[in-house]
Amino acid sequence: MNLLFKALGDPTRRQIIELLRKRDMTAGEIADYFSISKPSISHHLDLLRQANVVMSIKEGQFVTYSLNTTVFDEMVKWVMDMSDKKEKKSKKN
Repeated sequence: MNLLFKALGDPTRRQIIELLRKRDMTAGEIADYFSISKPSISHHLDLLRQANVVMSIKEGQFVTYSLNTTVFDEMVKWVMDMSDKKEKKSKKN
């Protein structure tokens, strides 16, 4: 979960996630939306991949990235569980 929050903590990575919500993209296509170097985009994509936010598939010389929505489902469940625990604790008091 820590990697997920680290990945979501950066505005560039959040923008990449927004792009991938619309469609799968190659690293080059993603880089076209930013005014930073391609190695920097690759670094952001690597952090997103480590956090399981994105998945990558190598197709020839290109790597296509897609959003892994499962990790967001797990995060929402975690937040809901935290809320339920707080609510149960409040009812006991």
